[in-house]
Amino acid sequence: MKKIVCVASALLILASCNQQIEKTGYVNNTKVVSEFKEMKVAQEKWTKKNNEVRAELEEKAKQFQIEVQGYQSIMNSMTKSNREKKEQELMTKQQGLQREQQARMQEIQQGSQTEIDSIINKVKKYIENYGEKNGYTYIYGDTETSNILYGKKELNLTEKILTELNGKEADSTETK
Repeated sequence: MKKIVCVASALLILASCNQQIEKTGYVNNTKVVSEFKEMKVAQEKWTKKNNEVRAELEEKAKQFQIEVQGYQSIMNSMTKSNREKKEQELMTKQQGLQREQQARMQEIQQGSQTEIDSIINKVKKYIENYGEKNGYTYIYGDTETSNILYGKKELNLTEKILTELNGKEADSTETK
């Protein structure tokens, strides 16, 4: 009986040793996404496009202002019907400029958001593949709302993943 208990205990110990140890890590999502080269390039591209569109729209607004000032300087010499016709024309033009501004800004916002979402999905997929390739059971995401209140520094994969995502050689100061 004593031998059976010893054998059973030994089998339990062996079984528990053979269980797979779960490997976990965490990533600062905000840092990875914001420091990902592709995200920086996209942000620069959309900022530049936004500035170009704003400059173009400002130029159109200046031209419209010049036209309004020109009208104001001669309106007293115009007949009432010509004044009303010109004012209606100017209002229609102003509304058109406002619609164009809204449409162009919305276009930039949608294009920017679509590209950012695509990059975020790319980072997420990369982290998933990284986890599978490196035998992780879980990789947790830490955001500015601090989902991870504490984690051992050696479980922080942020720099390692950033380095790989950006295609850099790992340097010696990187967290392991």
